[in-house]
Amino acid sequence: MPRREFVLSGYRGMWIFAMFDLPVKTKTQRKKSSQFRNLLLKQGFSMLQYSVYARYCPSEESAKTLRGRLCQKLPSPGHVRLLMVTDRQFGKMDVFYGKKKTKAESPPSQLTLF
Repeated sequence: MPRREFVLSGYRGMWIFAMFDLPVKTKTQRKKSSQFRNLLLKQGFSMLQYSVYARYCPSEESAKTLRGRLCQKLPSPGHVRLLMVTDRQFGKMDVFYGKKKTKAESPPSQLTLF
């Protein structure tokens, strides 16, 4: 029997964005903001821009699970937005460095298991 290759669908894979504005006026606020950023990094997020992080998930179900974990650890006070988009939608994003247009990030070539 021929071996079947596993191909990720652009409609099945999801990107989850975490966008946030957290207060940093006091030492305690800076600590909570730093803890939240570190949580995102430990959960596999990459920084796209300051206060905008994203992570690829192989399915909507895994993205919802991740979103639930993040919701349990949201800092207070502050504003956090979590947005899920398909890999196909993410690929349609326009990215510019200065006036030069570049490609959006690609999903990881290999899934990381925790």
